[in-house]
This record gives sequence, structure tokens and C-alpha cells, in this order.
Amino acid sequence: MTESTLQAHEYRLNHFVRWCNGEGDVENVNNLTGRKLHHYKLWRKEDGDLNKVSLKSQMDTLRVFIRFCETVDAVETDLQSKIISPTLGDGTGQRDVKLDADEAEALLDYLERYEYASFSHTLVLLLWRTGMRIGSIRSLDVSDFHPDDEYLSVNHRPNTDTPLKNKSKGERFVALTTSVCVVIEDYIDVHRDDVTDDYDREPLLTTENGRPINNTLRQTVYRWTRPCQYQGECPHGEEIDECEAITDRGRASRCPSSVSPHAIRRGSITHHLTEDVPEKVVSDRMNVSQGVLDAHYDRRDKSVRVEQRRDYLEGV
Repeated sequence: MTESTLQAHEYRLNHFVRWCNGEGDVENVNNLTGRKLHHYKLWRKEDGDLNKVSLKSQMDTLRVFIRFCETVDAVETDLQSKIISPTLGDGTGQRDVKLDADEAEALLDYLERYEYASFSHTLVLLLWRTGMRIGSIRSLDVSDFHPDDEYLSVNHRPNTDTPLKNKSKGERFVALTTSVCVVIEDYIDVHRDDVTDDYDREPLLTTENGRPINNTLRQTVYRWTRPCQYQGECPHGEEIDECEAITDRGRASRCPSSVSPHAIRRGSITHHLTEDVPEKVVSDRMNVSQGVLDAHYDRRDKSVRVEQRRDYLEGV
């Protein structure tokens, strides 16, 4: 598992530990029963005010833990089968939040004009033009950028703190346009901090302390995807100078219109597909399987899809 997956499991199971230490009064997992686990489910639903998707993910993770406990005789046999997760309807749980192409281009136009080749400009440009995961972008070194041949090499380096989500299967070359290469070269020449990370590698994107952590990259994206940041006005009727998503640096994600790096990835993939880039090319470039692409990333309207299919069928 990746470090982020382990952290997600720990976060979900910490609620169960909290319940055991308090409401559940469970000092030994030997004492767990189906009834107690059902009580936990009800407590978690009320305590956390969770939606169905989040509650299901937490109960599914608990089931994995209880299944492990069964293998070491720590709980009664087949206890995991008594953990009942919410049932989701078709399409529930598939996030639809994405940065639309018009918004992305407006943001990039602003950054190119007022923040050219800055850390923020280079990050957002890479996210939108390549559709890469934030972890993949963080993993890049200066030596992974090949301006003469116009591509990035993405490498799995778990021993030096830059694993890829799909490990060695995520390694690939990502083609770049000339204009993107120019921005990256200018960033390296002018704005990149001349630093190394804890392993003496030279990160492509840097802070003054070395390679940025994922949260730094996420917060940068949240800040710059607030509409007031690049459009000069708030679509939600807030006074910009008084909005907490502006005045509190750590709360940019509170803006209803700000999006995460993954939403940019989803928007980028949808844009590539809308522009008739073959699905196999998108799948390889973005390192996502065809099934996951269809289920979680392709957000083209049905009308767009049918017209694209019609273009291919002309003359058949």
C-alpha cells in the first residue's frame, strides 16, 4: 500500500478505537459481537454526521480489520460477515467535482499573465496539461524533464519518499507541448529554489525547504481555484475581504468553487476525451485503467458522446 492509503485506513479506524475506549467500552477485541459492531455503526453515523459514501468506506475498512483479526483468532469466526455497510445506488460515490475546461483556461491565462513561470503557474499547468496525479508531479526531479525531446519521465522511487500510486506500473513517459516546456524551463531558470531534498535529489518543483509535501501542493491548488483569485469577483455573493476562504490562508478549500488537484485531473481527462483523444491514449497517459476511466473520470455528457460516435460512423 502507498503511504496515503495507510493514512486513510488509520484515519477511519481511529474512530473505531475512539468508540471502543468510550461508548463501546470494549477493552478486548475478543468481546466484539455483531450487535456491538452494529451499535458502533449507529454511533458513527450520528457522531460524525457522515454521508452514505463516507460511512460505507469506514465500515468497509473496519471489515478488513476484523477479517484480519479472524486470521489470528482474535475474534469469533465469521464476525466480519456481520458488519453491514450501507448500500449505494448506481453512480453514488463517484465524485463528479471537476475543473471545467473554460475555468481551467481562464485560470491559466491569469497565471500566465500575472504569475508567469511561478511555482503556482507551473503546478497548475502540469496538472491540467498532463492530467497527472499530485503524487506523480511531486515525484518529479529536474533530471526527469527532457526539454529537447519534450517529455517527462515518471518514476517509482519508494525508497526516497516518492512512490507512485500504481508503483512500477505507473512509470511512463508523458509527452509535453513546446509551450509547456518553455514554462517549465523558465521556472527552473528563474523561480525554482536551488535546493535538494533529504535524499540529495533535485526536485523539479521546490519550496525553500526542498521537495514540497502533498499538502503544500493541494493548498496551492485550492487557493488558485477560488474564482475570486483569477476572476476578481465572488460567484457566491461574499465580500472578498471578509470571506474566511480568503482571510484564513489554511481555509481556501472552504470556498464552494475551489477544487482539489484530483478534480483538475478529472477535468483534464474529461477534456482530453471531449477533444477526441482516443481512450487508450488517455488511459496510458494518465495511468488509469479503462474500467476506472469509465467509472470515475469520464464526465462527458451523453449528448457529447453520441455526437463523437457519430463522427466516427460517418461513411461506414
